[in-house]
Amino acid sequence: MKNKVYVESSVISFLTARPSRDLIVAAYQQITSDWWNNERNKYQCYISQVVIDEVSQGDQQAAAERLKTITDFIKIGFNDTVFKLIEEYNQVLEIPERAKLDVYHLALAVGNGMDFILTWNFKHMANAFVRDKLYRINGILGLQTPAICTPEELIGGIYD
Repeated sequence: MKNKVYVESSVISFLTARPSRDLIVAAYQQITSDWWNNERNKYQCYISQVVIDEVSQGDQQAAAERLKTITDFIKIGFNDTVFKLIEEYNQVLEIPERAKLDVYHLALAVGNGMDFILTWNFKHMANAFVRDKLYRINGILGLQTPAICTPEELIGGIYD
């Protein structure tokens, strides 16, 4: 059985963006492309309406390209657990109001039993302080916390 990966919007954006001249961003783009082309099929990939809404924003042609990449992904949704987690995470994680959709991503992934959250969002997701708080609160609630990681961390793993 394949592990379940919630693919957050930043991964899709890095995959489809024009090549960057910034060396770090270009590296993230290449790593994302490598994961997408060589590793993605080892996992069952999931998105949410939040992901769809985020990748639909901006330039219409770019948005269409982003949406095209996720047509075969399974869409997860909101349920009672997710709604409760959003309330809890808003109190505990200290994510600023302007980034509240990141709380939704976390709650959706946890509330739908994902194994991994794939992201390039180091500020509010793949962040040691956020992960620590998330593990603590989910432990208290008796919930499993998905591994929050970048595409680089899921390349050439134990699933080969």
